[in-house]
Amino acid sequence: MSDSFPRADEIDLGEGNAGFVLGTGEVAVVLIHGLTGTPTELRRVAMGLAKAGHTVYVPTLAGHCGGNADLQATGWRDWYESVRNTFVGVRRKHERVFVGGLSMGAVMSMYLAAEHPGQIEGLMLYSTTLRYDGWSINKLAFLTPLLMKIPFGVNLCSFEEKPPYGIKNERLRAIVERQMKEGESSQAGLLTMEGVTVRELHRLNAVVKKRMPSITTPALVVHSIEDDITSRWNADYVERKLGGPVVKVLLDDCYHMITVDLQYRRVIELSVDFIDQRFMQQRSAPLPLCEEYRQLA
Repeated sequence: MSDSFPRADEIDLGEGNAGFVLGTGEVAVVLIHGLTGTPTELRRVAMGLAKAGHTVYVPTLAGHCGGNADLQATGWRDWYESVRNTFVGVRRKHERVFVGGLSMGAVMSMYLAAEHPGQIEGLMLYSTTLRYDGWSINKLAFLTPLLMKIPFGVNLCSFEEKPPYGIKNERLRAIVERQMKEGESSQAGLLTMEGVTVRELHRLNAVVKKRMPSITTPALVVHSIEDDITSRWNADYVERKLGGPVVKVLLDDCYHMITVDLQYRRVIELSVDFIDQRFMQQRSAPLPLCEEYRQLA
């Protein structure tokens, strides 16, 4: 590697000090947190990937880890710019880069792949959120996009996180709930989300859905069959629509936040195996068109 390449501490990890880098391996992994979330929700997976010999970069998206006013002042293109800035720096330092994300971060991962064809080795899509349709979501939530098309309709919408907060692990859930209610947004994210922010997510999803068939990057899709926020429909949709090979894994005994919940070790294992398999298959044969597994713990 040339000495002109940026050091890890020179790579843009977003505003504040919540973003982080773990590991020193040649292969890089960029992980993207979810909407209203924080890099902390990816730390366990990042630690597992670093332990496996990879360098993991977890940036803070624009408007996050602050208050609702900070988030409302940004849109999905600002969030993407945070990811792009990190990715560009990582690509200068590492020849091989994987990208993954949780919830909206998974959607953003696909958009990054669409914008940088051939530059990403593989995608790791955790609890992809193309629509809020989990078992804890109000059944009238599907009307939200229609309401937002009405003048000033977006100002009528406000969404508050409620139990179980995407977490089946009761002990961890209690900690996260306390942190959110005490305003520790850099650790647990925001308790509420305004309609302006939800509208931006809908806009991002619409763009990504149109571009999915053109995304040929191999992908690992991991989703819980008990997801309280986004049903397995989201994972099935990605499997059907992505233009590249997909390995889909369905977990149980966890909710939406699979990177921290009861099955996070399985998520690490699957991610490490996916990266390893990509290298093996590049030396032999391409990935099969589609595989589906069910993890029963």
